[in-house]
Amino acid sequence: MSTLRYPGAGILAALCVAQGFASHPASAAWEPTRPVEFIVPAGTGGGADQMARTIQGIITKHQLMKQSIVVINKSGGAGGEGFLDVKASRNNPHKLIITLSNLFTTPLATGIPFGWKDLTPVAMMALDEFVLWVNAETPYKSVKEYIDAVKKEPGKFKMGGTGSKQEDQIITVALEKATGTKMTYIPFRGGGEVAVQLVGKHVDSTVNNPIEAVAQWRASSVRPLCVFDSKPLPYTEKVANNTAWGDIPTCKSQGLDVEYLMLRGIFTVPGATKDQVDYYVDVLKKVRETPEWKTLMNEGAFNNTFMTGADYAKWVETEDKRHQALMKEAGFLAGQ
Repeated sequence: MSTLRYPGAGILAALCVAQGFASHPASAAWEPTRPVEFIVPAGTGGGADQMARTIQGIITKHQLMKQSIVVINKSGGAGGEGFLDVKASRNNPHKLIITLSNLFTTPLATGIPFGWKDLTPVAMMALDEFVLWVNAETPYKSVKEYIDAVKKEPGKFKMGGTGSKQEDQIITVALEKATGTKMTYIPFRGGGEVAVQLVGKHVDSTVNNPIEAVAQWRASSVRPLCVFDSKPLPYTEKVANNTAWGDIPTCKSQGLDVEYLMLRGIFTVPGATKDQVDYYVDVLKKVRETPEWKTLMNEGAFNNTFMTGADYAKWVETEDKRHQALMKEAGFLAGQ
């Protein structure tokens, strides 16, 4: 049985406690002197785009920066366009990038001259969950009913996901290996488009992040079958059909032994100084203290883990190695 694992939340929590959440002001030695570009290496409407625009809105509303922050989507080449832009902007600290798992998967799948060490880590803002979704008009109410239907018609069921050889397809391959099934994976430009395709019945299922499908769930257009985490989500407020995120069973409890969470992290350009990184860390800590941020975390059912400094860099390095193994197992490495 194929199992996709993710480091335990307990370890992450311990790191957070050890690191502490006390705010310490950024050094007055540096602050932006012109507008800051906030690169999203993905399409509009997806989880990364929504988080970036929420951060932008919070900074603007609460006047957390003297300069403006401008969100720019650069999704070409599975996000490679955005990563290479920031890599080429050495010593220009007026540029940030929000990352997802394509920080690891895109260079591994495409062979572009980029790796996470070409950026300067700023902060992990959260970890994002994945949910197995089906159209609400389908008869599937459990993972077993869904898998049984897939097995009856191998290769016919269409799984929609963001990009090719990225996290959604990694989960799809793991799902296939864990259940001995076969599906057809259909890539789209972003999670927002993926959700629309499921509502329109152009695909049969997705593994969208909560924030990418919550509007469609509220509209009773899609149905969650399970969450790819080791334990149920901690959110008890009802979201749709008198159901909370915490009411969604884990995939493992439904017999699907697959787990996966994804980074929502901020980086800046290579060559950034400690003063520059500290400035952005301070701003992002203030972002996390606002009611708007707490609303985003609740609505998107995020794992609200925060890291900076050496702990964050160490976590990213471990994830990079893990994704190398996952991509190799799935046959997704460039030239494989």
